[in-house]
Amino acid sequence: MTDPALETDKAPLIQLKRIVLWTILLVVITVMVCVGWFAYYVVSPGPQTGTDTVTVTIPRGTSLRGIAKILAEKQVIHDDVRFLLLASYSGYSGKLQAGEFLLQTGRKPGEVLRALSSARSIEYAITIPEGLRAAEIAEIFGEDGWCDPQKFISLVSQKSFIEKLGFDNLPSLEGYLYPDTYLFTRDIQGAEKIISIMVKRFTEVWGELSTGIEGEVDREKTVILASIVEKETGAPEERPLIAGVFHNRLKSRMRIQSDPTVVYGTKRFSMPITRKDLNTPTEYNTYTLPGLPVGPISNPGKEALEAVLHPAKTKHIFFVSKNNGTHHFSSTLREHNRAVQKYQRKKKVKKGK
Repeated sequence: MTDPALETDKAPLIQLKRIVLWTILLVVITVMVCVGWFAYYVVSPGPQTGTDTVTVTIPRGTSLRGIAKILAEKQVIHDDVRFLLLASYSGYSGKLQAGEFLLQTGRKPGEVLRALSSARSIEYAITIPEGLRAAEIAEIFGEDGWCDPQKFISLVSQKSFIEKLGFDNLPSLEGYLYPDTYLFTRDIQGAEKIISIMVKRFTEVWGELSTGIEGEVDREKTVILASIVEKETGAPEERPLIAGVFHNRLKSRMRIQSDPTVVYGTKRFSMPITRKDLNTPTEYNTYTLPGLPVGPISNPGKEALEAVLHPAKTKHIFFVSKNNGTHHFSSTLREHNRAVQKYQRKKKVKKGK
């Protein structure tokens, strides 16, 4: 027969065991529910949208919570605290990048985290053609909001900025803004950064072109003459020949007499030059100057620079436009005058029609 006193002593112990068991069971159930709740989120795709991809911009310095908010606003993920937990526990929280990215929609949150940790920022191709002036280049970058055009123009002639780029003796960076197709991401913004990239590219190209040339090469004079060749050239294959003509004229102490230098000196770029303009001295007018103008009149490309460094060997000292993008080259004044009569008269007749 069981002692009632012993039964009484066991009762609290049994009660305690029940409480512990129920507590453990409750904890297990809670953990399972939480794991299921979290696991369901992990395997669930993001919001279904009408597009397969979306452009997302993550500013530099954005917190994990801020990134989650941006992604949710762009409907890449659901607005859910579980994204923060997943990012933290998976180790991706410190790997998420800033920039502008093209992300796929309808992806699982883990896939979004992996994509955002390794994605490359969207690159935009901006093409700067050969022969443009600094002001024209500024307009191109200003159109799509890459920089303030006025700031760009101001920096081109700012002495302290020019010296910072390593060009101590230049009054302007006109001529050194290398024309090329640049791939920019949206974090490359501002006139200072863009000009620095263009000038660095010029330095690289100049290094390639000037290596191996015997004797000392005058970079400034080369760029000035190349800028004129670039503006005079309608047909790319004529660059070395035009450079050869200018070299011959300079050696013979003849004036270059290039119309684009007159235009640059007048600063009236949208108007035709007049005979008065040809006879009005400026720092750029090669009809009145005995040699090269004070600085470049455009930003020449690799081919124009190369043409000046390696001009065609020719006896020609004159050329005139044939009105089709090419030129007629002459070695004597008599031949040149005949060509002028032929092509300029033809041009006038066409205008008369």
